[in-house]
Amino acid sequence: MANFRTHLGVAAAAGAVLAHGGWQAGLWSAMESLPLLALVTFGGILPDIDADRSRAIRLIFNLLAVPAVVAGALVLQTRMATGALLMVCGVIYLSARYLAGALFARFTVHRGLWHSLLAAGLCGLVATVLSHRLFGQSDHLAWAHGIGLASGFAIHLLLDELYSVDLTGARLKRSFGTALKPFDWREPGNSLVMLMVAASLAPWLPPVEPLRELLRQGASLWR
Repeated sequence: MANFRTHLGVAAAAGAVLAHGGWQAGLWSAMESLPLLALVTFGGILPDIDADRSRAIRLIFNLLAVPAVVAGALVLQTRMATGALLMVCGVIYLSARYLAGALFARFTVHRGLWHSLLAAGLCGLVATVLSHRLFGQSDHLAWAHGIGLASGFAIHLLLDELYSVDLTGARLKRSFGTALKPFDWREPGNSLVMLMVAASLAPWLPPVEPLRELLRQGASLWR
């Protein structure tokens, strides 16, 4: 399994290539490329959220707490007085940072369902919905944000799988096949629930046509 520094460095490099390439191709502006870089990098460490005592899980929930507070403030700012809003935002931060982390550690297993392409797709869809519905980004950019996060997630899975191959000893390690998988073969019920959650996001997603156009333009960059 690749270590934290490798995951972070490779994802950041891939994010820089994606963000700069899209900017040069006119898919987004220079300022809009920065969130793409951040999302790919964040996606590159996100699968290790299921490792209970890893550096990644502490960093991930620290990072997730910030947009949780921003989202809470955006939703509640017109409904609450300033003092009450500050208190609620504090509760949201502590809940996202500590309570969510403890619950996630309790109900997940390392290299289980969270290490799958299904989880990568779900995270990409969630990022798309939040970008479009909560932060008011355009259809085109919201899909780009989802693709960025899912791409970083998939890069993490690929690195873990590559590190499961011992080239010097010409053998496969016991961890081979546990990272880059479509879903968790051992827990089909949980995989079905995750698939249903992903499908339930459909009403909040932007139109699909901007995604098709974005993929078409992205594919043309590699020709």
